[in-house]
Amino acid sequence: MEKIQVALLGLGTVGKGVYRTLQKLNKRIEEKLGVSIEVTTILVKHPEKHRNFEGNHLITTDFQHILDNPEIKLVLEAIVGVEPAYSYLAKSIKAKKHVITANKAMFAHHGKELLALAEDYHVQVGFEATTAGGIPIIQTIRKLLHVNQIRQVTAILNGTSNYILTEMREKKIPFKQALYQAQQLGYAELDPTNDIEGFDAFFKLMILSELIFHEQPAWSNVDRIGIKDITLRELLEQQECGKRIKHLASLQLIDEQIRASIIPVSIPATHPLYSIEGVDNGIVLETDLVGRIILAGPGAGAFPTASAMLEDLAIILRSLHQSTITVSQELINSTT
Repeated sequence: MEKIQVALLGLGTVGKGVYRTLQKLNKRIEEKLGVSIEVTTILVKHPEKHRNFEGNHLITTDFQHILDNPEIKLVLEAIVGVEPAYSYLAKSIKAKKHVITANKAMFAHHGKELLALAEDYHVQVGFEATTAGGIPIIQTIRKLLHVNQIRQVTAILNGTSNYILTEMREKKIPFKQALYQAQQLGYAELDPTNDIEGFDAFFKLMILSELIFHEQPAWSNVDRIGIKDITLRELLEQQECGKRIKHLASLQLIDEQIRASIIPVSIPATHPLYSIEGVDNGIVLETDLVGRIILAGPGAGAFPTASAMLEDLAIILRSLHQSTITVSQELINSTT
């Protein structure tokens, strides 16, 4: 059985989730894809933090080691921040390695450049994990909606903020207590700014805008209001009226202008995102032919993100396998 070597960049919550999921599901991958996946290198910045990690023998601080290894065919990136993630992936593509990323901030800034670079070097880029956790929204738009035009997107794109609002309302607790619970459960970082101020949802919305409309709105024109000033009293008042406050991301094309916002909105029980609770994400696509499409699923935590990255891995491996079959058939045909 063919063995595919991969490198993992980053060993935080998501990186560990990817590594452990691969170890757990390798047999399933072998059965479904006919190849064995082996993580042979893990790049970290501070190896001393990972002495007790079960795969610490794979750890390196030298990215060049990954570039120089021709046996590494795929690079899985789970680093926080725009740099050095972008530089690492650009160099990986130039080394003709396929790349898969979960880095929404980096991809919102540089996704277009990476996709163009990948086309030049004939490799693939997987970025499902950048947006909406375990919901396959990227593949739905890229692979399934060829004829339909998407007119509008309304979504809950951050599981942490959705969890906080749900806990506040259901348990009648203040914002700070709900945030602390989210941090204890690993849904929120020690510095929760990206989640509660809407930056995380903003980057995801920009990725969707690029994918759907082939451009992004001017970032300075996007309304972004976080959830930290929402009070328990406001949530309960809205509940008495049969409504719920949700942190909604909205995207639409009006008069050839892309309008986008990430703001708290009070929605009625008839709204398709009303029942999206806890760490779940939900996305409503309004299309011109099929009409409304609703997708929902886990949006926070290591394993939904790892799931999205591994689905991208499977898609790339299937594509490579199909390419091999096609080339082999062409060689056979040329000799007959």
